[in-house]
Amino acid sequence: MCENCRELSKKIQFFRDGLIETGIKKGLNHPDTIKKSQMLDELIFRFQSKCK
Repeated sequence: MCENCRELSKKIQFFRDGLIETGIKKGLNHPDTIKKSQMLDELIFRFQSKCK
């Protein structure tokens, strides 16, 4: 795995942890949870595109 892919993987895990925490504290339909989910989706898409 290239260095950039490792960094993306670390960011994905960081954002996933933050998403779970926000979802538990604020609820799944809260705007902050939705925003974090969208950011995580974007990171996962970049990872899948670059790190096949």
